[in-house]
Amino acid sequence: MNVNFAFGKTGLTLELPEGFEYRVLEARSAVPLDNPAAAIAQALGAPTGRPPLIDMARGKRTAAISVCDITRPAPNREILPPVLAQLEAAGIPREGITILIATGLHRPATEAEICEICGEETAARYRVLNHHARELSEHRSLGKTASGTPVYIDDRFVSAGLHITLGFIEPHLMLGFSGGRKLIAPGLAAQETIKVLHSSRFMRDPRAAEGSIDDNPLHRELLEIARMARHDFLVDVALGRGTPRRPIAAVFAGDPEAAHRQGVEFVSRVMLETLDRPVDAVITTSAGYPLDLTFYQALKGVTAASHIVKPGGTILLLAACQEGVGGPEFARMVNEGLSDHDFMKKIENGPVTVDQWQLEKLALVTARTEVLYYVPGLPAEYYPALWGRACTSAEEGLRELTATLERGARIAVIPEGPYVLARSPALEYAIR
Repeated sequence: MNVNFAFGKTGLTLELPEGFEYRVLEARSAVPLDNPAAAIAQALGAPTGRPPLIDMARGKRTAAISVCDITRPAPNREILPPVLAQLEAAGIPREGITILIATGLHRPATEAEICEICGEETAARYRVLNHHARELSEHRSLGKTASGTPVYIDDRFVSAGLHITLGFIEPHLMLGFSGGRKLIAPGLAAQETIKVLHSSRFMRDPRAAEGSIDDNPLHRELLEIARMARHDFLVDVALGRGTPRRPIAAVFAGDPEAAHRQGVEFVSRVMLETLDRPVDAVITTSAGYPLDLTFYQALKGVTAASHIVKPGGTILLLAACQEGVGGPEFARMVNEGLSDHDFMKKIENGPVTVDQWQLEKLALVTARTEVLYYVPGLPAEYYPALWGRACTSAEEGLRELTATLERGARIAVIPEGPYVLARSPALEYAIR
């Protein structure tokens, strides 16, 4: 059986060996809208729990719009123009509008990437700026959350008269689902806030995982921070399947909490794939470009797959990692060569280091599952330090995966990685 996997910009085709029971889990998604422009206009004019956007903008002199960075396939090119048109029609001057790239702790977007994120015309006509999480002076202190998280949010967003976010909703490895509040924190937060949000207090809580916002402590924390930042209005979308850009399948706009929950319910209903029992192994990806640009981002494919593989099973990750390992702190931690157990012990009571959370989430998986990697863009110097084996080809990874399996073993195949929301209820109960 030949399967085409999402891998970089080009994809990767593998012939799977016979003798095993395969369950191909496709990225289930809603049918793309026939007229997304009309749906966006309808959502802006009749939003959930808020007046029309043009009415909210009247009387304001400034507005700030937070948008996803290059690592996310958000359709800002389609959403931004009608949003900007509404703001200007309401009387906000063009020079009073700021578009902020919600980088969190990711690297800043280049000029070319800003054009890709926003569209060439928007990038040329409006002020589009990167967020800089490491520059505390660019943030405003808003106090602390009820649980003690210090809240520092980009001052350019906080000081605006109207606060808007544009995002999209998909499963997220610790927050349940992306979109909404995530465009404020960690998207526009200082590292002093981001480190606490990604500390072991949240990362090791089993409720902080893909696919659920109910009783998710990190979701609650981000909602509180978004309220403190006066999150006024959001536009979130659900995405369908397609290339080169994933098409819009649904639009949700209005009250940041009510509209986001509507989107989450929609995506959950469309995407959820339930397995009657855990599988012996998983072949997965990080959904190709742009999500597999770095090893850091690609690990989301592993954590997503962990919800359906039995303890002692194996996960094979296929990810291009064209930009290598990721940020400098993450690179240093990977190359330290600590075992997953020793890493978890080391960070348990120490100060939070930037990007440690991604390895912490991985360690929770590798503690009970073997992981194989085909990540050709990751420099070979990192291979010995990986928690699992790095393979020199996808075919080698497939051979390693199947070598120890009995004939008839159950293998889940997930061509689009974290875009698939898969669960095995019996396993979830056992883990919790």
